[in-house]
Amino acid sequence: MSRGGRAKLKDGPERRCIATGETRDPERMIRFVIGPEGQAVPDVTGKLPGRGMWVSAKRDALEAAIKKSAFSRSAKTQVTVPDDLVAQTETLLARRLVDLISLARKAGQAIAGYEKVKSALETEQARVLLQASDGSERGKSKLRSPPGKDVFIGSLTAQEMGLAFGRESVIHGALLAGGLSNQVIVEGKRLKGVRFNDGGKPARRG
Repeated sequence: MSRGGRAKLKDGPERRCIATGETRDPERMIRFVIGPEGQAVPDVTGKLPGRGMWVSAKRDALEAAIKKSAFSRSAKTQVTVPDDLVAQTETLLARRLVDLISLARKAGQAIAGYEKVKSALETEQARVLLQASDGSERGKSKLRSPPGKDVFIGSLTAQEMGLAFGRESVIHGALLAGGLSNQVIVEGKRLKGVRFNDGGKPARRG
């Protein structure tokens, strides 16, 4: 189990997406199980009992799984798919990311506020830049992500960022070095795939 309180998904062979047939790292996918009433249930923490059905962490893959009745085909039995399954999955992923950032903050591994974040970037203490998806683009452009790969997370709203940092809203945040940063990065990418389309803009609902 990871330090973030989540069963580590990358514990064996890659998984096959039931919608696209692609084989991927489990950390780039979402596990689903069949609930007690025969419904598809997103298992974003990887802890729920039952046989897992895996879907790539992309909105179009989730929508394709629903359209193709992929859950029923994979389970070889009739599986009920809630009308709001994609929205449920997005909400759970966002909550998971908020909770992990909150844990990082309490462990002294995450900071918020423009000046604090700016200082951490300038002194190379910041590992990942966090910025609210609905923040001012002009304001956000004043801060540059640290060098490297997977160094920016911009999939949470200002209100969600605020929940993570115990404030009403937050636009700028940063992850410092620490054991939780890798898991935050993984969850940030999964939420981005479900919440945004390939062009980086919020996916259309409904």
